[in-house]
Order: sequence, then structure tokens, then C-alpha cells
Amino acid sequence: MMKVLALSGSLRAVSINSALLRAAARLAPPDVSVAVFPSLGGLPLFNPELAAGPPASVTRLFTEVAQADALLIASPEYAHGVTGTIKNALDWLVGFEPFAFKPVAVLNASPRAHHADAALRETLRTMAAVIIEPASITVPLLGAGLDEDGMVSTPGIAAAVQAALVALYDAVVLHKTTATATFPLA
Repeated sequence: MMKVLALSGSLRAVSINSALLRAAARLAPPDVSVAVFPSLGGLPLFNPELAAGPPASVTRLFTEVAQADALLIASPEYAHGVTGTIKNALDWLVGFEPFAFKPVAVLNASPRAHHADAALRETLRTMAAVIIEPASITVPLLGAGLDEDGMVSTPGIAAAVQAALVALYDAVVLHKTTATATFPLA
């Protein structure tokens, strides 16, 4: 069973990014388990002075990232950038060794959010994450009026999310079977 940890950069109760990640959990192939991290908003602001003895919420994030085979990230765009929520979470993970070379898929819920998507990818690359491009997709949800159930039941959206998860699964399995330090990126 491949374990995927999903991180939402939105704190909104009705966030389409969080709904997209929950839909992905429901649409995952049988050999893939997607769990949405429930409390990125509960992380304290990153402070390197706390790194030696991080708060419990940060320790939980570390544990779940270390146990995951891959990450799935969805975050809205605010003022042409990523949200403070996702940036803060990533700041905590900068020096966390199990994050390095972790396969990551980025889901973008709006074609208009290209600035944040590019900024998120740049941050992830800088942190030595391996972005799995075939699993990193834009799903045109902005203005679609779909909730999680609607995403799961809309054939085009469900198929795109399932294909992304299969691509992530294939990349992780290929890496494990070949025991190399590289992932297929295209």
C-alpha cells in the first residue's frame, strides 16, 4: 500500500483545494491510501529556534511526512503567491531530511492560479522534492460550483485526478523497484 500525505494550503471550511484533496482520497486506486493532513493551520509560525524541540503539531507533521511514500499538495493563490499556510508548513520541512527527494504531485484547482503554482514548484525544487510532472495537474474547478461529491461524480474531473494518482503511484513504484535516486519526471 502506497501512503500519500495530502497538504492543503487553504484554511477555508469550503475550500475547493481541500475538497479536491478529499476527492482524491476517495478516487485513489486500491493500492493507494491518501490521507489529508488535518491541521496545517495549527502549526506555529516557523521559528528556527524551535527546531531542536519542535512543538507537537510540527512533530506530527514530521512523522506523517516521514511515513508517506509521496505528498500531494493543493493550494490556492493569494496575491500571485502561495498561501502563508502552505509556505509555513514547507518552511518547517526545509531542514527535515526525510522530505528531501520525496516525490510530490501538485494539484492546481484553477488555471488562473499559475503564479502560485510556479512559486510552489520553485519552493519544492529548492527543498529537493521531486515533482512528478505527470501527476501534477490543473483541474478547472474555480467557478464550477462543485463540492467533493461533485468532483468525485464528474467524469472528466474524476478521471483526471485518478490518472494523476496512477502516475504518482507508477513513479513511486518504479523508483522502489529500480532502487535509484531519480524519478521519471516526464
